Amino acid sequence: MGEPLAYMQRTREWYLALGYGNPYKWAHNEDVPFSGLGRPIAKSRVALVTTAALLKPGAGDQGPGAAYNGAAKFHDMWSHPVSPVPDVRISHIAYDRNHTTAEDPRTWFPLEALKQAGLSGRIGSLTTHVYGFPTNRSQRTNIDKDAPALLEALADEGTQAAILVANCPVCHQSMSLAARHLETAGIATVIMGCAKDIVEHCGVPRFVFSDFPLGNAAGKPFDEESQHFTLGLALSALEIVSRPRTTLVSPLEWKPGDDSWKDDYSNPAKLSPEELARRRAEFDTAKQAVKS
Repeated sequence: MGEPLAYMQRTREWYLALGYGNPYKWAHNEDVPFSGLGRPIAKSRVALVTTAALLKPGAGDQGPGAAYNGAAKFHDMWSHPVSPVPDVRISHIAYDRNHTTAEDPRTWFPLEALKQAGLSGRIGSLTTHVYGFPTNRSQRTNIDKDAPALLEALADEGTQAAILVANCPVCHQSMSLAARHLETAGIATVIMGCAKDIVEHCGVPRFVFSDFPLGNAAGKPFDEESQHFTLGLALSALEIVSRPRTTLVSPLEWKPGDDSWKDDYSNPAKLSPEELARRRAEFDTAKQAVKS
């Protein structure tokens, strides 16, 4: 396994190449709140939090392999009963569309595996609802509006632990800010993600890192063994981690011995000036769709 992709640097280079100045300043904290679970995970009530979006009828293609769809974004926390399983999609965010297609939701929405963990006694219980947390470039909005709303909802369900699954680069920051807020209030958290630099830069208590293309934080597509293994790491982190800023690195590899996928994600060096101009126009159109 090679070095993790440096998403903050890659994202900075990408937007500069598109012609956008004033590089984004990622959230960074020296101090990290930490709340020990204080009980076995087998006796704990666990919530699942995702940056995936509920299917939005009439908002265009949101299916597997869909192009980035800003119209499918959501801007307020959502909740949905765990049964029936909600129809969630990730077309609204920048997952790795070159190396994964989002055909298997279990790679970024491990509700099925969590339900099985509840039936087997691995966790005490699952909350009655799953929660969607907005991917927000405004750190202040995440901190002042979104995180308190999530905390209130989880507290109402008697949640003791929360698993937060991130997808795009900014998703990792949003989930990190949410985790910090929940920990301060006494709810133990673990983030499942693929952007190591962003999460560790922000500062969180527990992080399970999978060195996979974005959009696969919960395991490989159509590989139940990897999905259950990755969830197992997250549940173990909630039990065994005793200090903040602890990252558990999954030993699984996307393609054993082949890290070439890391060269492709938002890499301006691999695109012609004409293609960069096309991507700029596409991005501006998507931003306009979000505003309208």
